[in-house]
Amino acid sequence: MHNDAVHDPLRGRVAVVTGAARGIGSALARRLSGAGMHVALLGREAQSLHQAASALPGPALCVEADVTDQDALDHAAEQVARELGDASVVVANAGVAAGGPFRQTDADLWGRVIDVNLIGAANTARAFLPQLARTRGYFLQIASTAAFGSAPMMSAYCASKAGAESFARALRGEVEPDGVTVGIAYVHWTGTDMISGLDDHPVLRALRGHQPWFARRVHSPDKVAEWLTAGVDRRALHIYAPPWLRWCQPLRPLFPAVVTRVARRELRRSTAEELAVDVGVMGPGGRADWDAYSSGTRRSRPPE
Repeated sequence: MHNDAVHDPLRGRVAVVTGAARGIGSALARRLSGAGMHVALLGREAQSLHQAASALPGPALCVEADVTDQDALDHAAEQVARELGDASVVVANAGVAAGGPFRQTDADLWGRVIDVNLIGAANTARAFLPQLARTRGYFLQIASTAAFGSAPMMSAYCASKAGAESFARALRGEVEPDGVTVGIAYVHWTGTDMISGLDDHPVLRALRGHQPWFARRVHSPDKVAEWLTAGVDRRALHIYAPPWLRWCQPLRPLFPAVVTRVARRELRRSTAEELAVDVGVMGPGGRADWDAYSSGTRRSRPPE
């Protein structure tokens, strides 16, 4: 049994993935299940969540929960422990994005991006750290290359991902004595619903267009999930998706100046009307979250 655990550390253990209804979260749940894990999928969209769970090869649990609601996450953690067992892997993946000029972005929407991407990550950690301490487990924070160099027109998203990275770094030092490892995943262009309208934003289109050919490539959620799963398997402190991003870390001090230069040129070329195109939440997942939040239909607890 000991040798099996060494050679196959994920099999039979419990993983929790937030934002698991679609995109990277759904693909990662599928990969972790394929590696033999029992997977709890947490998310806002009940129907999509159950569809994602039904495609998994192993035991799965769906829990509808809003990561900005600490009570809901605490309840989710209790349900996971009761039905699957204590979590050994927790992935804080839930995320939304809003594009457009800061001055024209609804203040509540801007705050919602911060709440989901940063406060939601902290809430997830708070709910599941007791379990991870018992299993000497692994907490993975999904960050982004948005933390490398903040892009105009994406102020909330970039701020939230930089904050999530910083939170994970701080948490790492605190929980290491408990045997818990904290990893940070840096994800680049991924073909999710979130970036489907990317080219509608002139500045973002220009920023991507000025990147080297290999950096412009959009990777599938499944490929990104493959890289993430390999990192989870080895309890990596840093996961890069794609792997060449690791060579960008030493260059990070240069990125803000480069981004600013490209953005300034494009901002001068674009009219206010062009810059205001498609201001608001990006992708169906983000819209589902925003619609539920705006309509006041959030539930503090899933139905018993």
